[in-house]
Amino acid sequence: MPRSVNSVASRAKRKKILKQAKGYFGRRKNVYTVAKNAVEKGMLYSYRDRKNKKRTFRALWIQRINAGARQYGLSYSQFMGKVKANNIELNRKVLADLAMNNPEAFKAVVDQVK
Repeated sequence: MPRSVNSVASRAKRKKILKQAKGYFGRRKNVYTVAKNAVEKGMLYSYRDRKNKKRTFRALWIQRINAGARQYGLSYSQFMGKVKANNIELNRKVLADLAMNNPEAFKAVVDQVK
């Protein structure tokens, strides 16, 4: 019985990797062995950075809340402590948005916690 190699599946696998490497520079986009390494590394980075993105946004929200609170003589930690003590159910994302885009609403929150 002759040896059977599934060239259809092999070619499809290579095409899939090369399609994922579209837009890469140099041999990373058109040489399978190089593209495979680049795509695998890119997948690792994308998995890791989906987690890091959450950290980055939380840090940004904290900076915005801190800047907004300091206009009214409070530090970030004092402000958040008073928000929790007064049972205000606004998360950091919403508070940061208020501080940036709706300062009068943020001032109302600050006045309520003071």
